[in-house]
Amino acid sequence: MKNSLDLIKTFLRPIAGFLEDPDVSEIMINRGGRDIFVERSGQFLYHPELGIPEVELNTAVKNIARVVTGDEISIQKPIYDGRLPDGSRVAAILAPCSADGTTLTIRKFQNQRWTLDQLQQTGALPAEVLPHLTAAIHKRKNILIVGGTGTGKTTMLNALASLIPDSERLVVIEDTSEIQLNASNLVRLEARKAQPSDNPDENIPAVEIRDLVKAVLRHRPDRIILGEIRGGEAFDLLQALNTGHSGSLSTIHANSAAAAVSRFSNCVISSGIEIPDHALQGQIADALDLLLYIERRHGKRYVAELAELRSYDHDCKRHDIVPLYRRELIVTKSHTGGDELAFKIYEPGTEKVF
Repeated sequence: MKNSLDLIKTFLRPIAGFLEDPDVSEIMINRGGRDIFVERSGQFLYHPELGIPEVELNTAVKNIARVVTGDEISIQKPIYDGRLPDGSRVAAILAPCSADGTTLTIRKFQNQRWTLDQLQQTGALPAEVLPHLTAAIHKRKNILIVGGTGTGKTTMLNALASLIPDSERLVVIEDTSEIQLNASNLVRLEARKAQPSDNPDENIPAVEIRDLVKAVLRHRPDRIILGEIRGGEAFDLLQALNTGHSGSLSTIHANSAAAAVSRFSNCVISSGIEIPDHALQGQIADALDLLLYIERRHGKRYVAELAELRSYDHDCKRHDIVPLYRRELIVTKSHTGGDELAFKIYEPGTEKVF
């Protein structure tokens, strides 16, 4: 039996080379196969010389869903999101929901686990930030890693988790397994999609992230590592963090450190549990300690901001978020017309450019 990526190669021969290329992390097929983009070494590249006929792309997508992951995509169910056995992720949307034709995106599983040293060497993790993070993990502070899609949040979480003492019991909870840890006492939990059947008695119900967060508290975790906060599981995590389960690492989608607090709050509210806003904001301030914001611009992934969430002012209805480090990527044109990149760093009382 061929492995899953080999099967996809047979269904999508024009992009087979990208699936084999270790420097390609993502493949994006737009407009019914007329436009193909890849992300290679952090750069988006367009390949106008390649194309896949719409009919072939539709057939390939249906075969991938059915043969590789045992799912279905059709006019009745036009959205597909699957994970391959090796951890790669495949997402597709059929026309007419995808207005210009079928869209297919493949995010390849990256087997390399980046170390903190490697992240510093690439410029992703500033030397000034690492001592703050090291101290926070040793003091069992809760760290929320913030950023957009593809900024490297999971990569950063993996690297930071290496600082956790091996004597501790870790529980990792994910929607799809991506986090790679080498801890001795490690429990890995993964959500499950509902699996309907023609026979109602054989229907397999979904197991949500919320279910796993609730269940794991009975398994004596020293630290909970939640791959991504997306919805109501934020409430259950909040309760855990405020009842003695400190030292957590998690990620969330947001556009700044401050925005992450609002996003976390909205996720708690989506749980359906009614909490007075002042009480909720106070609990968030008690639970979250550090906010690490990562950006991706011009092919660079880098820590843009580190902030400490200290308290919530009930009178002013405002969180006290203290910046510890911030930097901004400055893009200028060189005399040859190309882009020149430089960082402007803002630290308390200083500003410097390099």
